[in-house]
Amino acid sequence: MAAQDVLGQTARLASSSALLQVLFRVITFGLNAFTLRYLSRELIGVVNVRLTLLYSTVVFLAREAFRRACLSGSAKRNWTKTINLLWLTVPLGVFWSIILGLVWLHLLEVPDPSVVPHYQAGVVAFGLSAIIELLGEPFWVLAQAHLFVRLKVIAESLSVVSKCILTVTLVILYPQWGLYIFSLAQLLYVSVLVMCYVIYFAIFLGSPEATKKSFPVARVKALLPNFVEDETFVNWKEARLTWSFFKQSFLKQILTEGERYVMTFLNVLNFGDQGVYDIVNNLGSLVARFIFLPIEESFYVFFAKVLERGKTVKDQKQDDVAMAANVLELLLKLVLLIGLTITVFGYAYSQLALDIYGGSMLSSGTGPDLLRCYSLYVLFLAVNGVTECFTFALMCKEEVDRYNFVMLALSFIFLCISYFLTHSYGSVGFILANCFNMGIRIAHSIHYIYDYFKESSHRPLTGLLPSPLLLLVYTSSAVITAFSEVLFCCDKGWMARLIHISTGALCLAATLVTMFCTETKLIHFVRSQ
Repeated sequence: MAAQDVLGQTARLASSSALLQVLFRVITFGLNAFTLRYLSRELIGVVNVRLTLLYSTVVFLAREAFRRACLSGSAKRNWTKTINLLWLTVPLGVFWSIILGLVWLHLLEVPDPSVVPHYQAGVVAFGLSAIIELLGEPFWVLAQAHLFVRLKVIAESLSVVSKCILTVTLVILYPQWGLYIFSLAQLLYVSVLVMCYVIYFAIFLGSPEATKKSFPVARVKALLPNFVEDETFVNWKEARLTWSFFKQSFLKQILTEGERYVMTFLNVLNFGDQGVYDIVNNLGSLVARFIFLPIEESFYVFFAKVLERGKTVKDQKQDDVAMAANVLELLLKLVLLIGLTITVFGYAYSQLALDIYGGSMLSSGTGPDLLRCYSLYVLFLAVNGVTECFTFALMCKEEVDRYNFVMLALSFIFLCISYFLTHSYGSVGFILANCFNMGIRIAHSIHYIYDYFKESSHRPLTGLLPSPLLLLVYTSSAVITAFSEVLFCCDKGWMARLIHISTGALCLAATLVTMFCTETKLIHFVRSQ
């Protein structure tokens, strides 16, 4: 597949994934706002922090390394061996579910049954849901490698909508069921997700469309583990790369979910405070999840297909290098401007957003400060997602192994800083520790990108330098909206709030106009792709 075709399909995958994430987050926030009025903060804290952490840890440790290894390189490969390797995620998931399930049941603090009933059933259900989801991993990787955009959109949309409908129904009819509600909803979610992929490939494989596309898998039976005489069960190059990524993924999971591990294992916040933190955290990460994550996942595939892992820039096709450098520069500029916009306007509108969303329960106390800090953290997330996306797509096995040692040291430092900052600043300390963590990871990735392109004429890191005029407009907007918040928000009535919102809208409009005038190359890229 030509590099330009890969770029076009990757951009469509990223935009579709972003729209999909918008739908997910809108539904999730609506669901949270709804459940806040029916269920306790403690119950929401246990579900969104404790049990979701169990599920995400099992799934991440069991499949993340396999995904990165099996999506590297061309889609033309021995798919029988790749599929065999991917099925190893299931026994690995069973192992992690049992081990971590025992930890969650016997080593961690058990919530008060009168406040959070059926905790044990919740642990079992969320662990089981992780195993069910891993059953669809070979189907997911095959679809992702061949850029099946529509399949992903339909599968994830149906699963999320099904989960939300069941949750709302049970919350209204049987609120006393407690964790049974979320356990059943989680099991329905993963079951629908896996069945969508299975049904699609059962219909697609062997069809005229598959034959026309010369799809590498001809029968559904080929998606099951297969032994081939006189050949190894798996591709050992992929297996060794998977092992390298596995060591890294273990550390990355600690860094990604570090604050939840600290909350879960060190009990620095009670379950009610964990519930508030998670709601604010989800609100703060809205843009990061529905824009930055799809960009990172989709363009990781693009860079891995266009450039060959482990080769220097001189050994690559120069046309592909030029395209990759241009795309990287524009992606950096895109996420930087989105991050700056969130940081600048998020500071002055955090308290108003929380007051509208959850009332005084969220807008009083540490909630506004937490969301303001998260607005800054979004900027770090934006840059880190794209820089690591490129770095991980190009690193050879030896470089991945060396980076594992960096991640090990960073994991230990991050957990220590999180613990001490949380004792000093409460839940805000988690965000400050995450900013430090992301800053170090960004510095490493920038150093790698600089070294990679230094022997060429391409300088993609210039994407991190917005125009001086645009920076001036951002600074002016920050000052104006901060004064507006002091004068008009948030206990002076709805008319004052409307004035505050109008002030922000005018500043945002001025920022966007300046952006369109100064960043013409980026605007053309976004429109064309």
